[in-house]
Amino acid sequence: MTYETLIYDVAANVLTITLNRPEILNAFNAAMFTELVDAFDRADADDDVRAIIVTGAGRGFCAGADLSGGATTFDHRARNGLVGGTDSGQIGGADLSQPASRDRGGLITLRIFRCLKPVIAAVNGPAVGLGATMLLAMDMRLASESARFGFVFARRGIVPEAASSFFLPRIVGLPQALEWCLTGRVFPAGEALKGGLVRSLHAPEDLLPAAEALAREIADNAAPVSVALTRQMLWRLSAARDPMEAHRIDSRAILTRGMSADAAEGVTSFLEKRPARFPGTVSNDMPAFFPWWDEESYR
Repeated sequence: MTYETLIYDVAANVLTITLNRPEILNAFNAAMFTELVDAFDRADADDDVRAIIVTGAGRGFCAGADLSGGATTFDHRARNGLVGGTDSGQIGGADLSQPASRDRGGLITLRIFRCLKPVIAAVNGPAVGLGATMLLAMDMRLASESARFGFVFARRGIVPEAASSFFLPRIVGLPQALEWCLTGRVFPAGEALKGGLVRSLHAPEDLLPAAEALAREIADNAAPVSVALTRQMLWRLSAARDPMEAHRIDSRAILTRGMSADAAEGVTSFLEKRPARFPGTVSNDMPAFFPWWDEESYR
């Protein structure tokens, strides 16, 4: 796919995805949705990619949905030429059980959530609406001192999207999530740091180098299959009902990883005091129990 709204660049095992509509602060549109999903599919399939950085072109990260459509921006009936009333199963002629009625922002965050590579956000400027909720499924968030954030949905007459009601309270706690979402106010980078939304603040010129250094730490030193497993274990099992669920998956992972060539290389390289050269690849060497969440139970 040729990208019109993104720049996709791989260098030394690190992929940088740059949202690229700088003239409108990288506002999200249908093309960006399609291209982001494709970019993460492409990254997962490429063993040369060991870590991902997402940033924005120009002075913004992402200003949220492109509002150039005016008052009907969020009205799917107007977008799709539908008419009709509402009932428990349909809204404006759309069957809510159908994929076409699902929130595109949520489809983006769910795709990031399923990613097999670690994802680092480098928030270089305003991140508002979907620009803020998009960040939540990423693993680490670094921000420029000039960045601003806003979960502004209530001020637009809608509600938080992109599965943010799941992600945001887990990251910053329920009281902070409620304050930011109910007020809908835009807040500075310092408040985002204090509230736990971002890991660290950087001078604008230092942001990407800091994100790249973090990505390099992973790409150069960690086994890709172990990283993919660990990422999914931490995200999914942090919300487990009982520690036994985590124990079952831990046991499978330790057993299969312990027998792998990666584990042998990890120990050998440590004893020989040299950098590890892990042979395992995400495309070929994920264990048979993965993805375990597709099972009826974790047996």
